[in-house]
Amino acid sequence: MTGTVVFDLDGTLADTAADLVAAANGCFRSRGLDDLLDPVADARIAFHGGRAMLRAGYARIPADTILPPDAEDADYPRLLEFYAADIARHTRLYDGVLPALDALQRAGFRLAVCTNKPADLAERLLRALDVRDRFHAMIGADTLPVRKPDAAPYRAAVDRAGGQIVRSFLVGDTETDVRTARAAGVRVALVGFGPEGSGIERLKPDHLLPDFAALPALADRWLAVPVG
Repeated sequence: MTGTVVFDLDGTLADTAADLVAAANGCFRSRGLDDLLDPVADARIAFHGGRAMLRAGYARIPADTILPPDAEDADYPRLLEFYAADIARHTRLYDGVLPALDALQRAGFRLAVCTNKPADLAERLLRALDVRDRFHAMIGADTLPVRKPDAAPYRAAVDRAGGQIVRSFLVGDTETDVRTARAAGVRVALVGFGPEGSGIERLKPDHLLPDFAALPALADRWLAVPVG
């Protein structure tokens, strides 16, 4: 059976930081605050999710500003609404994504997405970027009762793509992806071109991917022999 390559979405396939930060800043403005996050300087925060952005912003408010105790829970749905309304204004696929996906498909690999972005937003973004049909499966944060780093979403992505866990690996960009791969018993490659650059190697992935051009050869090498 052919191998399966599973991708994270934000910070791995696409640079979504600017649109994510814009949604968080929309929440802050709705409370009469300034834009508290910067799309470039705070990109690493953005790739850790909406709640991480909200908490980072709250930590920067003026000392005399009092937020209600439920601010995060109240603002998170609002953040998703802001984001959904303008999901791909600044978002772009990373360089080399499309040729890499084409090469993997020509080689017969199955492709899947496993993300902690809500499934509806992930589907919407993949369609906006015109790549949804490249993937045989897509698992979002709310597809199952659990999310990454639990292994279940990864396993579901591989299963729905028609693959086998022992002939699969994960491509991601955060510690969550490393922990997911370890929980699932598969290899993980982290991209070395995100906000942290090659410094992401501190997370000790099985491979640091310098660019997407290197991915097809890595898939050939890793999936020629099952993990175990």
